[in-house]
Amino acid sequence: MSNNIPENLRYSKDHEWVLVEGDIATIGITDYAQHSLGDVVYIDMPRVGDSFGAHEAFGSVESVKAVSEVFTPIAGEITEVNEGLNDTPETVNSDPYGGAWFIKVKMENPLEADGLLSSEEYEEYLSNQ
Repeated sequence: MSNNIPENLRYSKDHEWVLVEGDIATIGITDYAQHSLGDVVYIDMPRVGDSFGAHEAFGSVESVKAVSEVFTPIAGEITEVNEGLNDTPETVNSDPYGGAWFIKVKMENPLEADGLLSSEEYEEYLSNQ
């Protein structure tokens, strides 16, 4: 299986991706995760202003197969939630790295992102699954 793993992102072993821009991290789930879930039908999201520690569940994704928690790989406060996913959760299947971002977080410690997997490391991690 060829994996879609953009090089400009960082990855968690829970199959979330992180785009770091200054002290803001945009977080979503990877192509591998959406493919494993199947057709996404509902997403439970946090509220702006909620704070989470690294690796805490911030919401869940419901698909035709299962309900899976989604984790934030980085500690911080939610500054934005992708409200569009309420109406079109299937965007997660068609555009996991674009229109289907979940949350934006003001990072408590931007260096935390350095501890996440690079695209090469994530690809290697997937090949050992």
